[in-house]
Amino acid sequence: MKIKLIPTLLLAVALSACSQNKKADLSKQDTLQTPDSQTVALPAPFQTKSARNYCKVIGWPKGKTPIAPTGFSVSLFADSLANPRNIYLAPNGDILVSEANTELKGIKKLGAKIIGAAGSQNLNKSANRITLLRDANGDGIPETKTVFLDKLNQPYGMLIMGNSFYVANTDGLWQYPYKAGQTKITDPGKMILSLPAGGYNNHWTRNLLANAAGDKIFVSVGSGTNIAEHGMENERRRANILLINPDGSGETIYGAGLRNPVGMALQPGTGTLYTVVNERDELGDELVPDYLSSVKQGGFYGWPWAYFGQHEDPRPEVKRPDMVKKTLTPDFALGAHTASLGLTFYNGDKFPAKYKGGAFIGQHGSWNRAKLSGYKVTFVPFANNKPGAKMEDFLTGFIADSVKQEVYGRPVAVMAARDGSLLVADDSGNKIWRVAVK
Repeated sequence: MKIKLIPTLLLAVALSACSQNKKADLSKQDTLQTPDSQTVALPAPFQTKSARNYCKVIGWPKGKTPIAPTGFSVSLFADSLANPRNIYLAPNGDILVSEANTELKGIKKLGAKIIGAAGSQNLNKSANRITLLRDANGDGIPETKTVFLDKLNQPYGMLIMGNSFYVANTDGLWQYPYKAGQTKITDPGKMILSLPAGGYNNHWTRNLLANAAGDKIFVSVGSGTNIAEHGMENERRRANILLINPDGSGETIYGAGLRNPVGMALQPGTGTLYTVVNERDELGDELVPDYLSSVKQGGFYGWPWAYFGQHEDPRPEVKRPDMVKKTLTPDFALGAHTASLGLTFYNGDKFPAKYKGGAFIGQHGSWNRAKLSGYKVTFVPFANNKPGAKMEDFLTGFIADSVKQEVYGRPVAVMAARDGSLLVADDSGNKIWRVAVK
């Protein structure tokens, strides 16, 4: 995929492209257009120092909620959860919530702050369960709250396909017998696919999504490191979206070079796979933008050798100009270090027309930036089945005091509910918020 360069910067980019055997000129800044015509300015690496700016979660004061645009209301859908990380809508309308978090096995503490935790709470213990919420009368308040499945190992992705319930633990994909409407898994399950465990920062999450035909399963697996600093031999089957059969067989790599592709969703109408990806750290405040992108089967998206198209990362010891050259440019930049994790397309009929077919993105928030970024839910409108040119803030108010680095909570997963509302998991706040039209 070719990058359309702004004419006034053709010379600068040409010089950059010819610098493989020369020391890079770090004063250059590239301005480019993504395949969907969003203009993105990329500074040179190391223009600013790499920051460690962890947030402090102070919790939500009674009666306070996040802030939605005019015409919307925000209410508390569920409370007293234990790090609700992901949300899944069952075919019968039940809401399933995976409760898990980073565990501190072998992670070094830096004073009162934790490297890689970025301000999350209760990190020494993970609930390791899935909770079921049922709002039978549709009033926006679930009457039923029960443990659906427990004794798991950092669960994240969930999927119902036919008569099976799947859950992606950090170390493997499990399959359980399932009947519509049941409130608890009682029959034993089996691991059908082993997965590489753990990972840099919060790269323990493994997400699941059925393909458009409903006969295969996408499995996302983030990288184990920032830039493969421990060698690519330790990154086998990582930084990929895998594709498997429902029984766990037939594994292939659908998309590669995706550093941490957590959120996945199929675009309504086209069935195209989209993902949001956490990009790499320690290149400066504005590098590298997290991104939203369609994923081409067999496509390579750069990690660890290139970022946001064919921009070579100067740090990997083993150079792979061939991999840099084959890198595809993602569709839409979401801002550097925003930790964009949640993704859902809105296909309901309750929100204003401009939201139809667009993407909501949960940005968990930065730690590797001098000023906090993310900590909100954003919206990317789509036109002609492509992302528009401008991202909009949708749910804000998570940052309590940016100077003190204090936040009330941190949004993660987003889900378009069956009643047309938007559900937002706030893992550090231990809540799920509901956004609806007034």
